[in-house]
Amino acid sequence: MPDFAVIFDLDGTLVDTAPDLMLATNHILQGLGRRPVGIDEVRVFVGHGARALITRGLAATGGLPEGFDVEPHYRAFVDYYAGNICGGSLIYPGLVPLLDRLTEADFGLGVCTNKLEGLSVQLLEALGLRHYFGSVVGPDTLGIAKPDPRPFHESVARLGLASPRVLMVGDSETDILTARAAGVPVIAVPFGYTPRPVADYGPDRVISHFDEAWPAIADLLDC
Repeated sequence: MPDFAVIFDLDGTLVDTAPDLMLATNHILQGLGRRPVGIDEVRVFVGHGARALITRGLAATGGLPEGFDVEPHYRAFVDYYAGNICGGSLIYPGLVPLLDRLTEADFGLGVCTNKLEGLSVQLLEALGLRHYFGSVVGPDTLGIAKPDPRPFHESVARLGLASPRVLMVGDSETDILTARAAGVPVIAVPFGYTPRPVADYGPDRVISHFDEAWPAIADLLDC
């Protein structure tokens, strides 16, 4: 019998983290004399890491200052976010029953995200989700981010399964490009963070609720 695995994105897929990412972004913008960004803006900015979140926030509130160095603001963002990581973030409906069902069926489960690995683990622990996942891989784990497929392959390898059939679940073009580069099917959720409808990026399936995930997974993995 083959092994099966599902690798999930984190922000906008497992957890609605936009409220806390908005607060951290506005903490930086306030220090730079900019207006705060709203939740709908942040939902479009998320997906490429904290540096991109800061620079996109600046671009939306007057443009990047000349000679802008993101690094000190990035470190301030990470420090603030780490201290306020789970004030408003919420698990998406239906996720926990799906994770329970996959676990009971002996699926390997992993997370492949463009959030730093340590912050990802901290958030999953705060929400009581960490125990479900045999691997958590961020852009700092290997020093490279999605859509490069190497973080995805690393998240699968850390599960320790023998030649598993595997797919990805994500909410954005980045996740779909990652799955395509890794040569695996991808299920998309439309409630995450993307400037266009996620169906436009050509996933294998789009599910509107995690209650719909099990049959899609079973079909795509032939299990």
